[in-house]
Amino acid sequence: MDMLMIQLEKDSITPLYEQLYEEIKKGIIEGTIVVNSKLPSKRKLAEFLSISQTTIELAYSQLIAEGYIASKSRVGFFVEAIEELAYVEKTLPHSELEIPSERQILIDFNPGKIDTASFPFSTWRKYAKDAIDYHEKDLLLIGSAQGELELREQIASYLYQSRGVLCSPEQIVLGSGTEQLLPMIMKLLGEANQYAIENPGYTLTHHIFNQYNQKVIPIEVDEDGIQIQQLEGSSANIAYVTPSHQFPTGAVLSASRRSQLLNWAAHDEERFIIEDDYDSEFRYIGKPIASLQGMDHRDTVIYISTFSKSLMPSLRIAYFVLPKKLLSQYHNMFTYYTSTVPRFEQHILAQFMRDGHFSKHLNRMRKIYRKKLEKVTLALTPYAPMVTISGEQAGMHVILTVKHELNATTLSNIALQRGIRITPIKEYMLAPTIQKREDQFLLGFGGLEEEEIPKAIQQLMSCWGIKQA
Repeated sequence: MDMLMIQLEKDSITPLYEQLYEEIKKGIIEGTIVVNSKLPSKRKLAEFLSISQTTIELAYSQLIAEGYIASKSRVGFFVEAIEELAYVEKTLPHSELEIPSERQILIDFNPGKIDTASFPFSTWRKYAKDAIDYHEKDLLLIGSAQGELELREQIASYLYQSRGVLCSPEQIVLGSGTEQLLPMIMKLLGEANQYAIENPGYTLTHHIFNQYNQKVIPIEVDEDGIQIQQLEGSSANIAYVTPSHQFPTGAVLSASRRSQLLNWAAHDEERFIIEDDYDSEFRYIGKPIASLQGMDHRDTVIYISTFSKSLMPSLRIAYFVLPKKLLSQYHNMFTYYTSTVPRFEQHILAQFMRDGHFSKHLNRMRKIYRKKLEKVTLALTPYAPMVTISGEQAGMHVILTVKHELNATTLSNIALQRGIRITPIKEYMLAPTIQKREDQFLLGFGGLEEEEIPKAIQQLMSCWGIKQA
């Protein structure tokens, strides 16, 4: 080869040797510089391109290192057969990926939303600033697999005072969410289990059970919670329940059914109850409902909860409380684990709870969500009897029942066309139930501004053509 016709941009921020390397590599890949051809010497190419021999040497060295050319002593540089390379970058024609644009949501009745504006930012910032300090340098190291002891102590104290949960810090295991902790519980309980789960129920747990190939048995829910008679008639040996505020119906497991459920679990050593207490902090009618775990005298209840609703979903701190009889098995199986929650976040939360700010925050948020619930109730009242609500004793959502010629799925799609998101209860069901729910929705209000609620309800009713009575 006499010479390489290459244009170099001397004013470019890309170094000259890199430009030269890229051009020669491109020519070899595309075939314009043929295999076995001899490249110009460093001196001749430097003179031709008016650049230094050092620049040529750097470019050639890189091409040699990557196998595009080979150097033969006292002979020169020759192009290698690129088919012999493990991988060659070739520019292939490709079509642009069509990414569907998400519909803009103007009003979101998502039950997972919280009131972000009311978060105690200044207080949390203070504890975060204190944590990022030389005196807390030990937080840079890996901590306990179960989570920070100081946080587990605070959680144990809080659970006893607020939920009647009887436990020691040694029974608590922290993790980065239900989706991380529930598989740990499954592994702890063994492979050959059959899980009774509420129908309708929490879709995340449906996905987790399915992903881990667990046998699930849907058990229907009525106004008193999970139907124990149906559970007793099933082959399930583990029951996953939300007794204090059933998701999504809002039903509270009655006192008699609580006793029946505990008796069911006590009947066999292989039976356990997983009590998911996801939002028990926010109860607006009557006294707080005591936990099943606090009523359990036979070590059959595994209590699980999270800070997603009480503080923020992005904190990613959840926990479970193990029965004492499962502790040794837990330590045998999970001693090699490390906590999935960063130690700094655990430390911040522990100090936040220790100094009473968590309780203050809950009291404040309980009042805020109660006012929002009142706004929802007041805004929907004029649309009765076409529209009714239930499950309003606790939490940040209610069940909306709509008498309409169209079913809930169709109405949900109509609302979405108007930028309003509201989910039919049917989407939380694993199987059809005796109680028909084709006309029911889950209406979350936690993420709505209080003053926006009346207008949001009015727009929802308007898109469905429902007028005030």
